[in-house]
Amino acid sequence: MHLLPSIPRVLLFSALILLFFNATLQAEVKEYTLENGLKVMILEDHKVPLATFQIWYRVGSRDEPSGKSGLSHLLEHMMFKGTPRYGSKQFSRIIQRNGGIDNAHTSKDHTMYFQTLSSDRIGISIDLEADRMSNLLMDPKETISERNVVMEERRMRYEDVPQNTLFEAFSAAAFMAHPYRNPVIGWMSDLSSLQREDLCILYRKYYAPNNAFIVIAGDVNPEEVMEKMGTAFEDKERVSIGTRHVTEEPEQRGERRIQIKKEAELPYILVGYHTPSYPHRDSAALEVLSAILGSGKSSRLYHSLIYEKKIALNVGADYSGMHNDPFLFILWGTAAPGRDIGEVESEFYRELEHIKGMTPSRREVEKAKNQIEASFIFSQDSLYMQAMKIGMFELLGDWRLMERYLEEIRKVTPEEVQQAANKYLIEDNRTVGVLVPMKYLQ
Repeated sequence: MHLLPSIPRVLLFSALILLFFNATLQAEVKEYTLENGLKVMILEDHKVPLATFQIWYRVGSRDEPSGKSGLSHLLEHMMFKGTPRYGSKQFSRIIQRNGGIDNAHTSKDHTMYFQTLSSDRIGISIDLEADRMSNLLMDPKETISERNVVMEERRMRYEDVPQNTLFEAFSAAAFMAHPYRNPVIGWMSDLSSLQREDLCILYRKYYAPNNAFIVIAGDVNPEEVMEKMGTAFEDKERVSIGTRHVTEEPEQRGERRIQIKKEAELPYILVGYHTPSYPHRDSAALEVLSAILGSGKSSRLYHSLIYEKKIALNVGADYSGMHNDPFLFILWGTAAPGRDIGEVESEFYRELEHIKGMTPSRREVEKAKNQIEASFIFSQDSLYMQAMKIGMFELLGDWRLMERYLEEIRKVTPEEVQQAANKYLIEDNRTVGVLVPMKYLQ
């Protein structure tokens, strides 16, 4: 008689918590839409007297005109440079004086600004964000100064970090047409040519209530919050964004390889395969496949390349389905001292062929699913992350997709994992990037 494998208590407990979380989330999140199209989602959580305010704009590096890469990220910086009401750098100082923290980030698909502060001061966030939605000064001198800051950031974070240099070139090779080929921070030649008017065009086109949504999580009263929201944002006018045309990436019909020679200690490799993003029907199986291959010390890649053969210092697999358009399933690794990066690459393919030819065990699949679910639970240990999860799924279409996502993870079968590997992780769909340390060429 075939018996289902036993599940460790901690993972079973996590799964039970997750079931409770799913049952209560939809009831707790309250959704509102103002007449100007601004959508607001509020998650009440009265455990501590804090609240997180996040405003998400549906614009990222994928929306930038040709030759203007880095524009969205530079605009993020300029959002802290003042309005007629609040001078340069006053935004963060006001939040800090009120005991809060604030920051922002730009991605390929969105730009998000947040503050976490005492819940009785949530009105400060509402007023400040409403003001800078439409009243940025963008002083020409500040623009040039901040552009130089971003260029220096690029040098330090990308050009001086060999692995990041490789990832940029790798992404540009994997995406021939789609704007995902461009780095969020921008190419240096593009950054050096960005002007204030470029920022103004992007700002006027995308920073509008009908191209944004707000997520608030914490110790708040939704009715009181919405009264403040209406007062602050009611004068913000809709804009005509029009149809967004993003060049579709054509089907890849053969392996692509790049090599970067740079000062580095050890060789490093990236192997990427084009895959669909959530909520595609294969995304759950791809996520489970990623966990089986590269999640933790019990994963197949770790056991084979590090523990058993000792040919790598670190390895991993990453499937990120949280993109508006299809992205990549990536294997990565650093060769151990004295070992050839070709050994690492060959072992990657050996493990892939193994899972393509032999269905993973039910126990291995259940373990991977439990890891994903437990990670999902524990990632929401703060108000900020609770709001982040709501926001990320809202970007994909609707925050309620969160519940569907978890249900689909639980339903993944060993056969579906194997089918996903055979469908996507194939040579003709593969891009390989290798970092070769300069000392290896001497």
